Amino acid sequence: MAQGIQYLCSKCGYSIEAWSDGNPYYLDKAGQKQYAYHPDHESLEKCIGNDSPFLCLACGKQFLVDSNNPTDCCPDCGSKDISDTFILNGKSCPICKQGKLNKDSNYSVIS
Repeated sequence: MAQGIQYLCSKCGYSIEAWSDGNPYYLDKAGQKQYAYHPDHESLEKCIGNDSPFLCLACGKQFLVDSNNPTDCCPDCGSKDISDTFILNGKSCPICKQGKLNKDSNYSVIS
């Protein structure tokens, strides 16, 4: 099961949703990534990696980081100020640069 949460900027209202499990994947016969999610346990058993959603705190770009080929910088601006979207609580808002991203206590979903 995966938990979904949302972060809201304390200043501008920017919001971003995050999931605890990322995007587990396996490679098909052609070598292409195929994503597998709960409750598809058969596909999940084939998974060899995970693409985790990240956010660049410098420019606001959302991108995936492959567990088998990790990066430590934003693919757009090159900043090293990046974060997994599931652990954004208290981080500076990349949009307004003035507020903080806070977990929305009224938002929680389970898949």
